[in-house]
Amino acid sequence: MAAVVALVGTGIAVSGSDSAEADEAPRMSALPSPEQTESQQELAENVADAMQADVKSSRPLVKQPDDSVESAAPSARIIGGQTTTISTAPWMAQLHFFDSTGAGYFCGGAVIAPTKILTAAHCVKGIKWYAPENAVVVGTDQLPTGKDLHGGEAFGVSRQWHHPQYDDYSLDNDVAVLTLNRPTTVKPLPLAQPSDGALYQSGLDGKVYGWGRTSSTNPNSASPTLKVADADIVSDTNCAAAYPDGFVKGHMLCAGAAPTGSDETSETTCNGDSGGPLVVGGKLVGVVSWGDENCSAEGKYGVYAKLSTYSAPVQARTDDANLNRDHTADLLARRTSDSTLFGWTSKVTSMSRTLNLGKQSAINLITQGDLNRDGAQDLLYRYTNGDVFWSYGTATPKLIAKAWGKHKAILTPGDVTGDELPDMVAVDSAGVMRVYPGRGNGGFNAPVSVGSGWGKFSMIRGHGDFTNDGKADIFARDTTGKTYLYKGTGVATKPWAAPVLVGAFGSMNALATTGDVNSDGVADVLARDTAGKMWLYPGNGKGGFLARKDFGSGWQAYNLFG
Repeated sequence: MAAVVALVGTGIAVSGSDSAEADEAPRMSALPSPEQTESQQELAENVADAMQADVKSSRPLVKQPDDSVESAAPSARIIGGQTTTISTAPWMAQLHFFDSTGAGYFCGGAVIAPTKILTAAHCVKGIKWYAPENAVVVGTDQLPTGKDLHGGEAFGVSRQWHHPQYDDYSLDNDVAVLTLNRPTTVKPLPLAQPSDGALYQSGLDGKVYGWGRTSSTNPNSASPTLKVADADIVSDTNCAAAYPDGFVKGHMLCAGAAPTGSDETSETTCNGDSGGPLVVGGKLVGVVSWGDENCSAEGKYGVYAKLSTYSAPVQARTDDANLNRDHTADLLARRTSDSTLFGWTSKVTSMSRTLNLGKQSAINLITQGDLNRDGAQDLLYRYTNGDVFWSYGTATPKLIAKAWGKHKAILTPGDVTGDELPDMVAVDSAGVMRVYPGRGNGGFNAPVSVGSGWGKFSMIRGHGDFTNDGKADIFARDTTGKTYLYKGTGVATKPWAAPVLVGAFGSMNALATTGDVNSDGVADVLARDTAGKMWLYPGNGKGGFLARKDFGSGWQAYNLFG
């Protein structure tokens, strides 16, 4: 069997026109992308234009699914409720859209990572948020007054994603993520995970946040100050009774007291608050999606996308800083004949060689991940002398560890410790595994020992969530080819559940786990067989795999993957 040299990774941001010199350390540089470079003044002008266009449009609300929704557009409001401050909801975001036709509207959103805004799919689908006319504002509880952002900070959008199964008519799968063109320093709002069922108990205290419209009938009744409304969790039974033709159990939830039929005596919201967060127990449990056209209609609750159902694909988007910013994980591969390192970008059903990173004969390990959470891909690599470096942006690579030449594995699987920060995992020459908790800035805290016995595995790989529970997982293959899933627990001292045999890769001599290659929201595995053919093993979201896909031949020409 050929030497095993595949390493875990997620993608690298290096332009083809800026390839490394022979044996120069791999360096990060900005890829051509739709990122914006507008000043705060220019972005403030965009916001002012969007606000003005939104007022002029006076469009109807998005209606419940058994009515037509395709021509509707969202606008923010809360009926009833109280004004609040940004210090109570630091993660709140304003999404201001404006285009050359004069169309404009406003959506809410929540910061879930330094460069990531979670919102509703109906706020995103069909809209080019990365166009220069649009902007996201964070850090203020006030709506803009002209170009005055009232202490807020404006950002451009570099890319966008909405759930691939989002439906315009039913409003099912109504979640989306925008990526800012640079990181914000505001505090992110943690996401509810599939294991957070307790947060959805009927009657549990919830809060929904938003700006603007305080009347069911007046389209220009926006509140200039952020408002919060009580929105306690409603049982699925009552939600289905209120919306027998529209409620999708497991994908949607209702919240808030049943409206009375009058704005004056109701405290409620519908998807006029589009994209805004429903918060329970300090976590984002729902995204404002839809409701009755009259948001105070008697008995008609506000309806939300149930976030615990979508946390896995959403979290996959928070770690998508891949080669070409298209939300699909890519691959690095070094050619044996001349040690040239190439970047291969995913085309969902195949890989395309697009980047030349120059000759890299002095490294024997490479792994990818956004360690400083700036939305741009980083690179972790080891020289043959055992020194491990972190490369990010155009900065000088930073030394992470010395004399790790005999380490059997170094991985960047994602958040292992449950704090939503990317971590590093390493297995030393004695087979002892340690978790290095990430600080979110490229540095790591003191290691936590996981225990010994990991030296029996010939490969340990992992990047992303293979079980759809919102936690990073890893695979370990022994010398016979038996491969085990170690499901993540989110606990640093015991990060993995008991191993589960998921298959045998005995005919494979290289494995790479770079994340979600086929863009379905679940992490995948790339494997090379002894004939040099590459196979994609699509994750099934349960720790196993769907039918494998042929990703081409000729891969025996490469001796390092990451």
